[in-house]
Amino acid sequence: MENKLEFLNLQECCGAKTEEATSLKNDLNELPIAVIGAGPVGLAAAAHLVERGQKFILLEAGKQVGSNINEWSHVRLFSPWQYNIDKVAKKLLTKNGWEAPSAETLPTGKELVELYLEPFANLPEIQERLELNSKVVSISKKGLDKMKDSGRDQTSFVLYIEQQGITKRVEAKAVIDATGTWSQPNPVNADNIWTSEERNLQDHIFYGIPNIQGGQRERYIGKRVAVVGGGHSAINTILELSELGNDVEIYWIMRKKKVENAYGGEEKDALEARGALGRRIHQLVDAGQVQVITPFNIHQLNKTNDGIELRGEYKGSDYKLSGIDEIITNTGSRPDFSYLREIRLSVDAGTESVEALSPLIDPNLHSCGTVRPHGEEILRQPEKNFYIVGMKSYGRAPTFLMATGYEQIRSVVAYLAGDIEASKKVELELPETGVCSINLVTQSSSSCCGA
Repeated sequence: MENKLEFLNLQECCGAKTEEATSLKNDLNELPIAVIGAGPVGLAAAAHLVERGQKFILLEAGKQVGSNINEWSHVRLFSPWQYNIDKVAKKLLTKNGWEAPSAETLPTGKELVELYLEPFANLPEIQERLELNSKVVSISKKGLDKMKDSGRDQTSFVLYIEQQGITKRVEAKAVIDATGTWSQPNPVNADNIWTSEERNLQDHIFYGIPNIQGGQRERYIGKRVAVVGGGHSAINTILELSELGNDVEIYWIMRKKKVENAYGGEEKDALEARGALGRRIHQLVDAGQVQVITPFNIHQLNKTNDGIELRGEYKGSDYKLSGIDEIITNTGSRPDFSYLREIRLSVDAGTESVEALSPLIDPNLHSCGTVRPHGEEILRQPEKNFYIVGMKSYGRAPTFLMATGYEQIRSVVAYLAGDIEASKKVELELPETGVCSINLVTQSSSSCCGA
């Protein structure tokens, strides 16, 4: 009789736990999926979530969608419209009377936002779920710290969001981090270290591609300007500066062994617009309109009476460049993991990309045209239902293409919606993207895939 009573008690106990677990699972499923970042990839996530009937919230730290793109709104992309629009987003827009731009046209950043991202964000099914001026400052698991295992996979995510000085707490059943890397530029320092001297010179250093023909023209007229970086962003910057003619003195600082390594494929490049950049910068250098200093590794910046002094190593010897008025830095960017301290992540030690993705995108081995399509399984993190997608999934690697981010989203959302079969398919079609990286020893892909 005692054994029978013990068995009945055990049944009651286990039954209660099973019911509790089922209840928790049902409660979790009622929560939305949180998408962080309303750029092209984050908005694509919203499109796929709408199509699959999933509840979601879309959080954007800026005051409008594509806020980071607006910082380089004057720059024209290498890839035409047909590779910059997500298929599901296009379907939703077309259903609401939207007319797609010409597929073969190369958009500027401004056009990408105004002709695509903003019309999509204004669709009722997106607008009602979009929260602007909403900065995610931390993500955790409800009631658990990073070290606790028990019930972790069945516990909701908790996002702490700053909105107009007030912190809001939101629960989610899954998180898609599409925040990119634009807001985390690399420093001028060749060792990739931020120094107090560089931070103190922020008023004289621009990180990115300034709108020299627009609102920032006066900043550079009559100045000696050092452009740091050996990729296409730096080339874009120099070409913009050169339009000022003799009113600007341009110094091009790189770490490449020789300037020819920066020209890329020129007429051999399969992306015509990118090849044209190489040809134009080649002509400027040959004409003496740009003074090239390479390889120059900058170790220290100093403010002097004559301007900014750049100290470092040039061709193996100590070197200094004095009298610089302004610095424009195009040395890439890095992901921000500061608000993910309580999330279990698998990040590659070198690229700072999603760890399983690193061998596919390593810029020492791959250009943007040789990265194989990949989806949910590659992007999966130790923290169940947490995903890093888009440019941030590539970490510091510059080999990202927007269309690749759209394929990531298609696969991840399919998985979260329970369509495992669809998540495993590959539905990415890309053109051959030319010769981003010919000589792997002396030439990296250096932002070959971006604007």
